[in-house]
Amino acid sequence: MTRQAAEARGRHAEDRVAARLEAGGWSILARRFRNQGGEIDLVAEREGLLAFVEVKARAALAEAAFSVTPRQQARLLAGAEAWMAANPGHGVEGVRFDVVLVDGQGRMRRIIDAIRAG
Repeated sequence: MTRQAAEARGRHAEDRVAARLEAGGWSILARRFRNQGGEIDLVAEREGLLAFVEVKARAALAEAAFSVTPRQQARLLAGAEAWMAANPGHGVEGVRFDVVLVDGQGRMRRIIDAIRAG
């Protein structure tokens, strides 16, 4: 798959995940947030709970799960720290890091609180 095709697949997956989160009552606060320290696909909040969401689209769910590397987890944590510093007042009920896996047929699996700091 070319880089452009992979990028398009990733954006499409992020759009679908964002729509599903919104349908579940979440507000999308940011999409594709990037800074020097890291990056976050989606930032969502519901009833004071802030979720930093990593979306992984691959041919199979297992392949998507294995693509969340320790380096990527560190970038997600760094990005979250920067986002929270720039956007105080969110996450009064807690903060978590979720991963949503999307396979080639569009099936999704959400792993709640998948990544923990420390």
